[in-house]
Amino acid sequence: MGDSTFGVRGSGFEGRNPDPPIPELRTLNPERPPKRLIIDTDTASDDAVALVMAFRLPMARVEAVTTVAGNVTLPLATRNALITAELCDADVPVYMGSTKPLMRPHEDATAIHGADGLGNTHAPDPQRLPEKQHAVDALIERFLREPGALTLVTLGPLTNIAMAILREPRFAAAVKECYVMGGAANVIGNVTPSAEYNIWCDPEAARIVFHSGMPTTMIPFEVCLGDAMLTEMEADALESVGTPYARFCVAINRFLVGSTAALIETPGMNLPDPMTVAIALDPTIMTRSGFFFVDVETSSELTRGETVVDRFGTLGKPPNVTVALASDGAAFKRMLTRACR
Repeated sequence: MGDSTFGVRGSGFEGRNPDPPIPELRTLNPERPPKRLIIDTDTASDDAVALVMAFRLPMARVEAVTTVAGNVTLPLATRNALITAELCDADVPVYMGSTKPLMRPHEDATAIHGADGLGNTHAPDPQRLPEKQHAVDALIERFLREPGALTLVTLGPLTNIAMAILREPRFAAAVKECYVMGGAANVIGNVTPSAEYNIWCDPEAARIVFHSGMPTTMIPFEVCLGDAMLTEMEADALESVGTPYARFCVAINRFLVGSTAALIETPGMNLPDPMTVAIALDPTIMTRSGFFFVDVETSSELTRGETVVDRFGTLGKPPNVTVALASDGAAFKRMLTRACR
């Protein structure tokens, strides 16, 4: 752990001593209380990095984690969430939720994230156990207890959230704001040419959430590409920070670099879930956005799960979702590095 620099200035990996100025992280203002989060996740490799950020950054206070089948099965998603919480010494309750999408069989993404969801790193089992209460019941109870107080961040299929909406009509209005990792606003899918995995996995659930009236911001797949990705050199630099958090975040995503190389033009470490947490904590990292009518294709086999973003209002329907259109990759990387120190 020397004081060598991490790379080109502005990349997000400048030297550690002293830390570079981080104007983007205005939410680090000590006078501003931490944002209270509930995170719904299908915990695989990039989800775990997102949890590390949320658990360790001072501008966040994670009050609960709920798990859902998606990237991996529900038991694996729960195991991985508990492993990450233990790594970060985060005393946060973890609730198990839905084992499958609302109307479809579960189709995982272990080809991308490894059989264990953590890049085949074979982490030891956690010591903690999940809570006995079902995730959907926990979501309803916590948001209705303090309407408008908690931010919801979703990193997987939206099954748990849709079930909460269907079960409790007051739920959507009780959510202060919801940040959804999902979708492809410019039709750059990662599971089909037109669909991103989280929405494709349970498109019916996504449609319910987007039409619920919940204040929703969608972080689509393409916003997390390009400058927001970690190059091999940047991944090595992050690992060289030397903390257990940095080593964990890089190790569990090494597999992902190879498994996604054919899906993206420039290979690298693609981290959409951490980007979503970063934007939830500091919305200025979302450098361009719009408020549009968004719908989800549920019936077509060709375009299942496509998020149809009506950017020009051609359908004449009222906007319902804020959509991120661009992000500050360097600011995101600085936030990630800070969380790993």
